[in-house]
Amino acid sequence: MTPQWRKSTRSGGSDGGMADCVEVAKLPHTVGLRDSKAPSAGHLTLTPATFAALLTEAKRNDLNL
Repeated sequence: MTPQWRKSTRSGGSDGGMADCVEVAKLPHTVGLRDSKAPSAGHLTLTPATFAALLTEAKRNDLNL
């Protein structure tokens, strides 16, 4: 099964383009995240619960980046 990578509708560069995109794919039993600028560099694999927690923290702006 080939992953179907999707770009976030909220990702984009300062020019309104899609320069700073994170892509997400549903994988067997996990969720994959990758940088759209470097898709061949690999991806991060998270459990669905960890992915949900990441989204919650991002929405609250609690990531301390």
